[in-house]
Amino acid sequence: MKSYQTRQTVNQVRFNNGLTWAWSALFLLLSIQWQPVSLKMPLFYMFIAQFVFSILHQTLLKSVSVKGYHSEKKNKKVKLLSIILLFGIFSGNIFTFISGLVTLKKSKSTAFIYSIYMVLVDVLVISVTAMNVFKPFVAESFLTIMYVLISLLLFHSFILVFGDKWHGWHNNIKRIVLVLLALSSLIGNVLTLFVAVSLYKEGIAGQKGKRKTSIREKLVRNQAALLGLLFITFLITISVTSNFSFSQSFSESNNYNIILQEPSLIYPFGTDNFGRDVFSRIIFGAQISLSVGLLSTVIPLMIGGTLGAISAYYGSRTDNIIMRLLDVLYAIPGMLLAITIVAAFGASTTNLIIALSLGAIPSYARTMRANVLQVVNYEYVEAAHALGQGNWWIIRKHVVPNALAPMIVRATLTIGIAVISTSSLSYLGLGVEAHVPEWGNILRIGSKYLETNPYLAIYPGLAIILLVLSFNFLGDGIRDANDPHVN
Repeated sequence: MKSYQTRQTVNQVRFNNGLTWAWSALFLLLSIQWQPVSLKMPLFYMFIAQFVFSILHQTLLKSVSVKGYHSEKKNKKVKLLSIILLFGIFSGNIFTFISGLVTLKKSKSTAFIYSIYMVLVDVLVISVTAMNVFKPFVAESFLTIMYVLISLLLFHSFILVFGDKWHGWHNNIKRIVLVLLALSSLIGNVLTLFVAVSLYKEGIAGQKGKRKTSIREKLVRNQAALLGLLFITFLITISVTSNFSFSQSFSESNNYNIILQEPSLIYPFGTDNFGRDVFSRIIFGAQISLSVGLLSTVIPLMIGGTLGAISAYYGSRTDNIIMRLLDVLYAIPGMLLAITIVAAFGASTTNLIIALSLGAIPSYARTMRANVLQVVNYEYVEAAHALGQGNWWIIRKHVVPNALAPMIVRATLTIGIAVISTSSLSYLGLGVEAHVPEWGNILRIGSKYLETNPYLAIYPGLAIILLVLSFNFLGDGIRDANDPHVN
């Protein structure tokens, strides 16, 4: 019977195998010029490289799927294939890189898995930021932020390679590493916090070999959730660093000399009808899409959660008053309410957040109310009453914390809906201001040129799809981690 570590290794390689072949197929499609039919040789050479790595990855999958394979034992063929697949990252294939690292390591701790994705975020951010070197000019702080990013990549790579020796490190060195990991999260790479917490937990006596029970530990079993977390973290990090590494003039200033330029090294996603760089606009647009999506989820989560908890805990007349008022708000379609508010008060980011938040409050209140109705009947709540604790103390300390898990799962799953709503309203001209680089605004402009310049709509559309899918994958992973039937 295969061990848990071996099964996890095989599952990871099998998951990455399909993505590796899909990545190769994507480069094949991109390398074909349809009118007239011809090949774009640079992209075709990239396809050949991806195809070779896909064959090697398929061979690796076959090697680890055999009955006698165990990740804890040495296997020269698997080791050689793993080392070769690590170089796939230089061709842009992160999936072969992940498989190579996973199969090379005999014992894969939670910190090691998160370290892989932490390093990948650094690599992706540096790669995207480095595209600025082809621009006519760069931001004043471009070199500084590049030095910072490269330094963090080296530090995080050190943790990835030598983190398995954590138990043998001196306590002072451990404290310094944990502090540096926490500080490096300030640029947006929240995966450093996952690594720091995992290393700290692994350093506690008696934790090694203990059954994984937390959401953080269970999440590493879900490859799709980790992939979603990788993309979300990448967008958060690039949103923070782009303020220092990207020049806003390319995304906001009109340049009528370069109208509707096709994708190139200088303008990777082309330029729009005002001569603005679509690549820079999508990067800056991530800030608005993420902030509006997160805030329009957190605000109704807090307000609706509070109202639902109070309604369920006190019951009777309080329950009737709160829920009937929320039923009135619930009767109005969320999108219609948002359109009405934005049309009445004007298109702005603040009004958009308020509009989307109001429509979501009743659903969060209903969810919290249902959870609290179960929790208030538990013995520890009755014990708190018997000890003479006040109602607000019981709600804050006993009821809400134990009813919050389903709310977090719901919030994670509905952030994607908030992102789609944000882009939809902007597409209709009812979101943020028209000149602001937001994905819905970019898509609205690109939709006018679907026949002549389709890439203007394809790239922002793909960004929206990938972000929504990432939040859905992460939400599904958190839900499965909380589900006792799955675990």
